[in-house]
Parts: sequence; C-alpha cells; structure tokens
Amino acid sequence: MDSHKGTIWVGLGVGVVVASSFLILGWFCILMWKRAKMKKEDSTFDLKMDDEFQKGIGPKRFCYNKLASATDNFEESQKIGQGGFGGVYKGYLKDIDSNVAIKRISRESKQGIKEYATEVKLISQLRHRNLVQLIGWCHRKKDLLLIYEFMQNGSLDSHLYRGKSVLAWHMRYNIAMDLASALLYLHEEWEQCVLHRDIKSSNIMLDTNFNAKVGDFGLARLVDHEKGSQTTVIAGTMGYLAPEYFTTGKATKESDIYSFGIVSLELVSGRKPVDLNAKEDQMAIYDWVWELYRLGRFVEVVDTKLRGVFDEMKMERLVVVGLWCANPNYSLRPSVRQLIQVLKFEAALPILPLQKMNDSSYYAPTKMNTVFGPVSSSSAVYSYPICV
Repeated sequence: MDSHKGTIWVGLGVGVVVASSFLILGWFCILMWKRAKMKKEDSTFDLKMDDEFQKGIGPKRFCYNKLASATDNFEESQKIGQGGFGGVYKGYLKDIDSNVAIKRISRESKQGIKEYATEVKLISQLRHRNLVQLIGWCHRKKDLLLIYEFMQNGSLDSHLYRGKSVLAWHMRYNIAMDLASALLYLHEEWEQCVLHRDIKSSNIMLDTNFNAKVGDFGLARLVDHEKGSQTTVIAGTMGYLAPEYFTTGKATKESDIYSFGIVSLELVSGRKPVDLNAKEDQMAIYDWVWELYRLGRFVEVVDTKLRGVFDEMKMERLVVVGLWCANPNYSLRPSVRQLIQVLKFEAALPILPLQKMNDSSYYAPTKMNTVFGPVSSSSAVYSYPICV
C-alpha cells in the first residue's frame, strides 16, 4: 500500500515538473514571439517611414549615433527648449560643419509619431525665407528626431518674457512683417493651403539678424485653397485659439489670422496672451488692448521696456491690425494680404466697430461637429486640454 502511494506521489511530481516545463516553455515561446513581433513592427515602421520620407527632396535621414554624439548623448546642458512633445538640443554636425537644433520627440507624446510624420512630409516640401528649414530626420524604433537649422537668437518669447534681450521697436515691427510674409506663403502662395494651427511667440524663431522664421509644423494641416478649412480635434495653445474653433471644431485661415493678431499685440505690449494677475475683465490681452484703444490711450499699450523709443504711427498700425485680426467674429477678420497692405502703409487703417468687439453677439457659433480632446504641446509654452 505504501509502495503504491509512493508511486502515485512520484507520478504526480513528475507530472507537475513536466507541466511546469511546458508552462515555462510556453511563456518563453510567447515572449520570443512578442519580441519578434515588436522587432518586425519596428522594422516595418522604419521601412514605411523611410519609403514615405525619401520621396521628398531636401531633408535627409541622419544616423542616430551621430546625433547622439553631436549633443553629448542628449546631455541636459545641451537642451535649449522643452515642451510637451519632448526636448530640443543644440548640436554640432561635422558632416555639414554647422550647429543644428535637434528636436527629440518624447515617447510619452501621444501623437508623437503622427506629428513627426506630418512635420517631415509637409515642411520638407515648403521653401520660404521665413520658415525654419528642416535639415533632416531620424527614427530608430520609437526614437523620433527632427534636425533644423540653428536659430542663433532663439524664440520670440524668450526675448519678450524671459529676459534674453530687449527687442528694439524696429525689430518688433519687422518680426510682424516676417510672420505675415510666412502666413501669406502658407495660406495663398503654395500649391495647397497650409493651416499652421499653432502660431505663437514660442514658435517664432529669430536668426542672427533677428529675422523671424515660423517653426514647428507638427499640428499643421493641408486643405484645398477653395475649401480653406478642415474639421479636426481641437489643437493648439490657450490664449492663441480663435473662439469659433471651440464651437465649430474647424481650423481655418481665419483661426491662423486670429493667432497672428494675438502675436501682434504681444509684440507691441510685451505682455503674454493671458495675464492671470490682471483685473478680471483684462486678463486676456485682447480685452486689455481693446479698452485702451476705445479710450484712445494707445501709448499705454507699448511695452515699458522700450522706454518710450518707438514709431507712433507704426505702433498704431500694429495695435489696430492686432485687434482687427483677433476680432471674435471671424467673418470680420482680414485676409493676410489685407493686413500686409495696412502694415506696409499701402492701405488705410481699418475702422473698427465702436461697440465692444467681445460682446456675445459677435460670436458666430455653429453646430459642433467634432470630438474635443487633448491638444498636443509643441513648444516651451505648453498647450492644455480643452474641457467642455
């Protein structure tokens, strides 16, 4: 009897060992299959991206190791910018004997791959003196990198708000003209209309001579010139988003013009789009400037850091154009050609309505036909979720 029990226990032990072995082998096979699948997906991803990008001309693929070497392995001291998408690093590439700005998209960025692909495919086709030049790109598995020309004087917001330097008045006016020139190219002069969707001071870069160039096309969209709009998930940065964008869910030329208007008011005043320390009815830059405009107190809009050194006629032009572009009623905003004519003194100043332009009657909401979701950050000034 004891011998029989012993045989049973031995049999059970052997069965457990065999079952455990099969279980371990099964898990091992699953693990290896998953690794092989991931490797195949990464390889497929790389090949697919390569095939799409190589069709373009201009920007080329760079070796990841060279980019890592150029930035001291993405050392923190080399970082020159940070946003929700990831970091921007300064690097020197021996191949082209030049400093470059390398944007490394974070793996945590939910739309990182989409924005990366959009930027490479779109900006590689664009050629304009007021657009930041994309030099190259690199992806290794889920590491996504974009290589741009290095802009010696950084972003506009670093001068306006972070004390990098005090921009003289003529520089500010020229920056507005450069930004308008870039928008004219994007909206009307290229083969398709390009909606940037994220025009803001942190996406306006300044070269050695303080010429302005628009960067970061991760949120950009192409539309036909005749159509001029596209329904999308709302994306952008609070303070620069046109009010109708919330109700229609449509990105349009007019929504880019609105953002231009806000930047124009920033250039004059040196004030951020939203000032939480201001009076309740003056937190938004538009409300604050509009009230001073209504009272005829233009001079009070001007950035005090200029110490009174500015061209009063150009200042008035830029203030009025800023308010005109940021009109809550999108149908009353100018086209980019119209605002350029005013800034160049080729057309008279527009006569703005006497009633307060942020009255609710000025809004033109339509039926909401899109899903509101989190926006994507694409610069040092963060973007925020839109809640409804």
